[in-house]
This record gives sequence, C-alpha cells and structure tokens, in this order.
Amino acid sequence: MRKLAMEELGRLDRENFKSAPKQPIVLVLDNIRSLHNVGSAFRTADAFRIECLYLCGFTGKPPHKEIERSALGATETVSWVHHDQISEVLLELKSKGYTLWAIEQVERSIPLQQSIWDGQSPVALVFGNELFGISEEALSHCSGAMEIPQQGTKHSLNVSVTIGIVLWELLRSRF
Repeated sequence: MRKLAMEELGRLDRENFKSAPKQPIVLVLDNIRSLHNVGSAFRTADAFRIECLYLCGFTGKPPHKEIERSALGATETVSWVHHDQISEVLLELKSKGYTLWAIEQVERSIPLQQSIWDGQSPVALVFGNELFGISEEALSHCSGAMEIPQQGTKHSLNVSVTIGIVLWELLRSRF
C-alpha cells in the first residue's frame, strides 16, 4: 500500500469546482461560536460539493485566519452568505423550495439513518450553537428534525463532526 500523490486524487481545481454541479443542499449555521468549526464546515462543504453555506447571527465569516486554519482554502471554493437574522434566511430558503431540517435532539426527531430525503429536492440543514443548539426561532421554521443516535455519556457531538456525519449519511449512495 502507498499513499496517493495529490495529482492521482482526481480533485477539481478551483475554477472547475465553481462550475461543477452541486448537491441540492445548503448548510445553515446558527450562531456557531468556534471559528475552527466554521472553517471545518467550509472544508466539509467543499468535500461534498454543497451549494452554499449560510452563516447566521454571530457565526464568524471569512476572511479570518482562524477560519482559514481549518478551511484550508475552502472559503475560496464554497459559496457563502452571512445574515444577522436566521429567520430571514430560513424564510428565503423556504420560498425557494428548500425543505428545512434541524439537526437537533427534539421531540419527534427522526434518527439520521431513517432520513426521508429523496436526494433530489433542495434541502437546508440547520446546525446550532455548540452549547445551546438551534435557537427556538430557527426551530419554528423547520419542517422536522434529524438526530444522530448516540450511546455514550455525552449528549452531543462537536458541530463540525455532526456536519460531516450528516452529509455522509445523506450522500453516501452517490459515491
């Protein structure tokens, strides 16, 4: 076994990435406090070719060296928008035909592996603050919630880890 060289990986360059078809998914980050988590969200969004990242409330935005440290240039490839008010973003996405899914532990949430997403319809995945989760304001706009089943003593995963797990589960059949 040997590691593959960068040119053997078949990755797109920035220009081809920009014009390549994207998954019909947007990520909405609701008051994410860690700039490292924001950077990781960019990098993961790049890996899965997500349409856009919506950075809401006090979520940090590029350019920022702490975001770049984990994004590794993905802020240059992934489309992103910053809004102070998450409700405005969610209402806009809903009017464009996106189904809004909270990734949160709430009453009647469904386990991630039982997702009913068809892989075609546009979906907005809402991820919340590291300490407090998704705001009640944002939850009120969502059609439903999915959660990652867990068996340990902690009640949650790091938001950047959660983003990766959720995207992999929703998109794994496309790889």
